[in-house]
Amino acid sequence: MSSPAAPPDSVAFCADLVRSHDFPRYAATLFAPTAERRALLALYAFNVEIVRVRDQVSQPLPGEIRLQWWTDMLSGHVHGSAEGNPVAAELLRAIRDFNLPVEPLSLLADEHQFDLYNDPMPTMAALEGYLAATSSALFGLAAQVLGPPSEAVDHLARYAGLAQGIVQVIANLPRDAAHRQLFLPQQLMERHNCSIEDVFAGKETPNLRAVLEQLAGEARQHLTTAFSLLAQVAPPMRPAFLPLSQAQADLERLSRPGRNPFTLQPSSRLRTLWTLLRASRSREFTK
Repeated sequence: MSSPAAPPDSVAFCADLVRSHDFPRYAATLFAPTAERRALLALYAFNVEIVRVRDQVSQPLPGEIRLQWWTDMLSGHVHGSAEGNPVAAELLRAIRDFNLPVEPLSLLADEHQFDLYNDPMPTMAALEGYLAATSSALFGLAAQVLGPPSEAVDHLARYAGLAQGIVQVIANLPRDAAHRQLFLPQQLMERHNCSIEDVFAGKETPNLRAVLEQLAGEARQHLTTAFSLLAQVAPPMRPAFLPLSQAQADLERLSRPGRNPFTLQPSSRLRTLWTLLRASRSREFTK
């Protein structure tokens, strides 16, 4: 049985939030059916709210409190104010209508507590754990909106999230360095004798390039695996994985010789739409 309709402004609020802060995922929802698109936008709006906490606070404690509100809301401990929050209202509706598991949503919020501190990401395994709980979880939940859960979907979601997440780490280096925050694994930094202070100072060095090239290689492997696994997932569920095509395009752009890794180079919205449109008609997403 469907949940009561939420006010139209909460639907529009989520759409505007995702369109403004996560355009590739917003564009991917255009290829999903209307009812499922609303739930996807709710999931992605929730993710935007969680990710934005880092930029909205100047100290970790207020950020911890904001993240705790979301985990409390998901566990049913927030009364009244949840329905008054347009993203929370839409997320609760999506959970009810599509029988989404709450635990991965709570874990996603918990994992982003790392963002609030300036502790370096210690190892590649730690980065993969972080991405599995955040980016991979979001792919898995989105796929569950579009079809039944399965081991094949979980497997694909894991590699899709690792690929997209690593690409975002490379793309976000300028912003992270400006905040003296390091998502590049310290393990790789030490292996290539790359100075953390050089990164924070925005110094482009051969050592940093070696770190980024190794990360890009990891992302390529995960992308190759993810695209190979798409065939095991029913076509109606594949729009959940369309953002992979943008991650692939971003990685190609970020890997160009001579690119300054400290220069933000976001893809235009028109190019993103074109990338996703082409992907939606490709063999990987249709056969």
